[in-house]
Amino acid sequence: MNERIELTKDYTISRVLNGCWQLSEGHSLQARLDFKDVMHAFHMLVEQGFTTFDCADIYTGVEEFIGTFITELKAGHGVSADDIQIHTKYVPDINYLSQVDYAFTERIIDRSLKRLNRDTLDLVQFHWWDYDVPGCVETAGSLLRLKEKGKIRNIGVTNFDTAHLEELVDAGIPVVSMQAQYSLFDRRPERTLLEYCRANDIKMLCYGTLSGGFLSERWIGEAAAEPETRSQVKYLQIIEDTLGWEGYQDLLRLLAGIAEKYHVSISNVASKYILCQDGVAGAIIGIRNSRHVRSNARIFGFELTEAEICKIRDFLREYPAPEGEPFELERTVGSKYRSIMHMNINEKEQS
Repeated sequence: MNERIELTKDYTISRVLNGCWQLSEGHSLQARLDFKDVMHAFHMLVEQGFTTFDCADIYTGVEEFIGTFITELKAGHGVSADDIQIHTKYVPDINYLSQVDYAFTERIIDRSLKRLNRDTLDLVQFHWWDYDVPGCVETAGSLLRLKEKGKIRNIGVTNFDTAHLEELVDAGIPVVSMQAQYSLFDRRPERTLLEYCRANDIKMLCYGTLSGGFLSERWIGEAAAEPETRSQVKYLQIIEDTLGWEGYQDLLRLLAGIAEKYHVSISNVASKYILCQDGVAGAIIGIRNSRHVRSNARIFGFELTEAEICKIRDFLREYPAPEGEPFELERTVGSKYRSIMHMNINEKEQS
């Protein structure tokens, strides 16, 4: 069963969250998804206690799909819809940042409520593409007004750096969680963000933990990879700039040795390592089908020893982490990391 953690008073979530980016239109570069099987996976997950789902307004079609799932639950199919936690994101398109005001924000939040078939959004995670465009703090204030209005239960942020997260906190925004990319390849949160979040009781929710599936037995001994999804395009860049392919293969073999001891998978060990880090509340693991649902439950069937954690950490310290703060490279004009970002996904719907 999944472990749970209190995100705020009277609100608990699964420590392994069901990530839904991989269900969005255009994410897969090759095979089409079997959404009937995905719906089956959702029911399997909640029956095993994996009741927390992570999505976003920019994941095309995903809020609507989760809304259909909630409709099924309300019809009496399985776990009660009241026992499901849905975390979405508010991501104004970069072309619209200068136009964002309270009315704009409320309209997008109302749209998410309708899509998700909810009266209140459990957690809205706020993202701002360009800090040079004014309005970031004011827009977070709009979310606070909508929280006071009862449309939002909790406010979080995603892909903020430490300085701008601190700016929101100092402005009185009750930020309860920070979602950031954090994995064995991408250790940028360890520079300052994790410490700031711990000091201010902001729970870290980590995505990219399995790096688009690259942390698995499948890749041991492979000479190269051809990306199959947008996730893998993104995480191949991280591998290239950190361990390199040879170091990556060494890491896989190290993790495989630990996994064999516990009769689990490399992905289980990689997830467990991140969950063991002080300040990490949860890890978001992408769901594309029902094949790996049972594997997730094994994450909580073993404990890494301190020696094993140190062995992994010492190995990683031999290699660089990506430069700067979390998402800093992804914001930098001219960076290869920024070049693959889709920053105007909602443009047609917001016009």
